[in-house]
Amino acid sequence: MRRLLVPLLVALALALAACGSSDDSSDTATTKSTAAQKPAGPACDKASLDLQSPGKLTVGTDKPAYPPYFEDDDPTNGKGFESAVAYAVAQQLGFAKSDVKWTVVPFNSSYAPGPKKFDFDINQISISPQRAKHVDFSQPYFTAPQAVVAPKGSAALAARSLADLAKVKIGVQVGTTSLDAVNASIKPSSQPQVYNDSNDTVRALKSKRIDAIVVDLPTAFYLTAAQVPGSKIVGQFQAPGGDRWGLLTQKGSKLTPCLNQAVAKLSAAGELKRLQDQWMGGEAAPELR
Repeated sequence: MRRLLVPLLVALALALAACGSSDDSSDTATTKSTAAQKPAGPACDKASLDLQSPGKLTVGTDKPAYPPYFEDDDPTNGKGFESAVAYAVAQQLGFAKSDVKWTVVPFNSSYAPGPKKFDFDINQISISPQRAKHVDFSQPYFTAPQAVVAPKGSAALAARSLADLAKVKIGVQVGTTSLDAVNASIKPSSQPQVYNDSNDTVRALKSKRIDAIVVDLPTAFYLTAAQVPGSKIVGQFQAPGGDRWGLLTQKGSKLTPCLNQAVAKLSAAGELKRLQDQWMGGEAAPELR
C-alpha cells in the first residue's frame, strides 16, 4: 500500500506543478498582450525627433521682434515671453540653449501653404480653422484678449462700449485675428484700415491717420508704455472663440505631438503662468462689451 501511495503522490505533485506552470505562462502572455495593445506615446527623445538640422532645434519668428515677447529685438537672448517659452519647450525636448537656432519668418509666411524651414514658429500666431488647413498647431501656450489703443486727442478715447467704437477709424495689421475681432465684435460702419505689418500700423496711429488700433492686450501695454507717447488703452474685449496662440509647425509634422507634450508639462508645472507673469504683467484694462 505504501509503495503505491508514494508514486501516486509524486504523480499528483507533478500534475499540479504542470497546471501552475500553464497558468503562469497564460498570465505572462496576457500581460504581454495587454502591453502590446496599449498605444505608445510619441517618440520625443532628442535623437528620435524629425528636425530641419540633426541635433539642432530651428525656431522661427518675425523681425522686428517686439517686447513683451522678445527683448532688444533679439530672440536668442531668452528674454521676453515668447523667447522664454521657446527655450523652455526646447529644454523639455532635451535641447540646450546652444542647440536652438533662430530664423526670421515673416508673420504672413508662417501659416502659408508649403514646406517650412523651421521646426516650429512662435510669433503670437492665433490658432484658427483656416490656418489649420495648411499648418499644424500645438496646444495653446497663451490665450490673449484684444485691446483698443488710441492716441492723445482721439475720439476713440471716449468709448465705453464696443458700439461706441463703430464710427471711429480703426487700423489693424493684415492677416491677424485682430481684423476678424474688429469685424465680428466692433462691427465698424466703415472698413478698418489694414496695414502690411506692425510698424506701418503704429506709424499710422502716431500720425493720427486713424483713431485707434486693435492689437492683443500685451502688445497694447507695450505700445502705450514705449512706442506711442500719450496713447492709452481704451479697453479690452474677448475675441470670438478666444484668441489662443500655438506653436506652428508644418502640416503633418511628427514634432507636433512632442510639442503638445512639452507645453502640457510646462503648463502643469506652472511654468507658463510664471513666464506670463514675469514678462507680460500690467495693469488691467477696462472691459468693453
